[in-house]
Amino acid sequence: MNAHSPVPLFEPQIRRYQRWLRAHRGLTFDDYDALWRWSVSDLEGFWHSVWDYFELSSPTPIEAVLQGGPMPHVRWFVGAQLNYAAQVWRHVEPAEAAGMPAIIAEDELGRVRTLGWRELQRQVAALAVGLRALGVQRGDRVAAYLPNRPEAVVALLASASLGAIWSLCAPDMGTAAVLDRFRQIEPKVLIAADGVHYGGRPLDRSATVRELRVGLPTLQHVITLRTPYAAERLADTHDFAALADRDDAAVRAFAPEPVPFDHPLWIVYSSGTTGLPKPIVHGHGGIVLTGLALKVLHNDIGPSYDANSWGERFHWYSSTGWVMWNAQVAGLLGGTTIVLYDGSPSGRKDEPDWSVLWRFAARHRVTFFGAGAALYTHMMKAGVDLAALQAQGHDLSHVRALGSTGSPLPPEVQRWGSAQFERVYALAGHPVQDGALPGGPSGPVWWCNISGGTDFCGAFIGGHRELPQIPGQMQCRQLGCAVEAWDEHGRPLVGQVGELVCTRPIPSMPLYLWNDPGHARYLSSYFDTYPGVWRHGDWLEVRPDGGCVIYGRSDATLNRHGLRMGTSELYAAVEALPEVLDSLVVDVEYLGRASFMPLFVVLRPGLALDDALRERIRAAIRARLSPRFVPDVIEQAPDIPRTLSGKKQELPIKKLLLGHPPERVINPDAMANPQCLAWYVDYAQRHLPANDTAASAAVSTHAQAPTAH
Repeated sequence: MNAHSPVPLFEPQIRRYQRWLRAHRGLTFDDYDALWRWSVSDLEGFWHSVWDYFELSSPTPIEAVLQGGPMPHVRWFVGAQLNYAAQVWRHVEPAEAAGMPAIIAEDELGRVRTLGWRELQRQVAALAVGLRALGVQRGDRVAAYLPNRPEAVVALLASASLGAIWSLCAPDMGTAAVLDRFRQIEPKVLIAADGVHYGGRPLDRSATVRELRVGLPTLQHVITLRTPYAAERLADTHDFAALADRDDAAVRAFAPEPVPFDHPLWIVYSSGTTGLPKPIVHGHGGIVLTGLALKVLHNDIGPSYDANSWGERFHWYSSTGWVMWNAQVAGLLGGTTIVLYDGSPSGRKDEPDWSVLWRFAARHRVTFFGAGAALYTHMMKAGVDLAALQAQGHDLSHVRALGSTGSPLPPEVQRWGSAQFERVYALAGHPVQDGALPGGPSGPVWWCNISGGTDFCGAFIGGHRELPQIPGQMQCRQLGCAVEAWDEHGRPLVGQVGELVCTRPIPSMPLYLWNDPGHARYLSSYFDTYPGVWRHGDWLEVRPDGGCVIYGRSDATLNRHGLRMGTSELYAAVEALPEVLDSLVVDVEYLGRASFMPLFVVLRPGLALDDALRERIRAAIRARLSPRFVPDVIEQAPDIPRTLSGKKQELPIKKLLLGHPPERVINPDAMANPQCLAWYVDYAQRHLPANDTAASAAVSTHAQAPTAH
């Protein structure tokens, strides 16, 4: 984006956009609520204004901004062409002229790499030329198994520039979980790291890469990111460094290919409770458009080279397996320097240090620091003292915003973080009163708490620097997102908890699910409860002032620190053990306390659950899925409650553990084995925290949807 001048120094981005609307559209709004209501009632006008404000362009004319309906049968910006990578390259010249880097990256060994915008562009062009020489064409799938290093960003942009379709899994995922994802999309090329360094120790991944190669018969080429941590060098693979290091006439002449607005950009994965992970396809145009609206307008992250934008440096701690990795890379779309950390947020596992990321943020002058809500909670409980770090010379006064997502952020954690930064700024001599820099209007540091999802690679609810901050509450519904809380009859609720729905389309909603004939799985995943209306699977309260509170998942999907996994994947790992006959897992997540995930197992007759078997179960989950999905407790149960049709009753058991009365959530007459219900009722009563009965009453007050799950 080019600077819109003249502007007052440090004017919030959303205010600059509103000033542009007055000048170019003749639109004036009294407050944010009026602006939001316009954005969701005039979708074509709003999203076209975003296109124009960020000066997007197409070599072909836009025939229609929005076409079709009802959801999900819509198309956006029909006739337009663009490319995700080309949008990034728009910032090369102004950023280079200002001396601003594109990427700053550090690993847990302290090794720092900085890539300028021209150097990033050259590496992307070199890898793209190399991929094209290997036969990669528009529409081919390029799968990657990479950690959070600059090479992953280079590979994404190279794939996108060719019109190939990118898909990424993190190296902390087990082989079976990766194959469950990549087999569905039949990749032509695999780009994989043969090792990683995490938690203070080197981890060999060469055997995993070899297994992936065998398990993906459509692969024609493997590109290896070689590390010192591999036990062996993989034969018959291409060297990533060699491909990305070339600089010749073909590389210098390379340019990203314009593709239709709805051409597939990447495939990400979000799991329901049954079946394989859903391969979700997002398009170039939708991701560019909503990425700019989220990052610049709502997260208030402008181009690093713009004097209005604080020399922006954007960090969001994330695994490459979480959609927040995609969200961090999207900072490049707006010309922002992104700051990557590859490693454990707590250092060595045997000597945890929860100040690691803060020292990293200080070294690289991070201005926007984002993380999962659970990470902030861990830091608070570990007694992290940011003022002490500041006094020791780790200057955190550049941090002006804290981002949080992945799960509800408890109010006490937000208050803790605000108090920490009030002391940091005082030590640095920064004013914090009356909305002065660097915070918002009602706090020393601005908390940009967001809630969205992998499913549409965006946020429904988020931040606004000039709105009040209330701990435990998100500031507003995002522009262009027609979000409401509904009861089971489709009636909107205010001041009560209901299902989070989005009643009108957003450009980054999935194009489709891969290999989903008739969109059957897509429709059943998001539109089965309210036809034509997106049901997201969260409990939401919209308050009279427009603020929002997310209370947790309203479905049975597992959500561990922002990473979602289907229960079926966990069952496949656990029930493969010969001792286990059946199992059931629930993730009891609720605002104001830590997530609690118990696993119930039914064992073969004559067996008892002991520590040795518990460890075998944990090991199976770690190996097949990820250490993130190891349950908090494993309990032996007499039976797994099932419906008359044989389906595990995950959601009713979850509601029991949230404190709902049994008669409200489960009907014994609809159960195949009602005799086991008493055991779960007793377990819930014994394990329900004291504060949960009152807390879950908010969820209980809204009319419950049918519980035939």
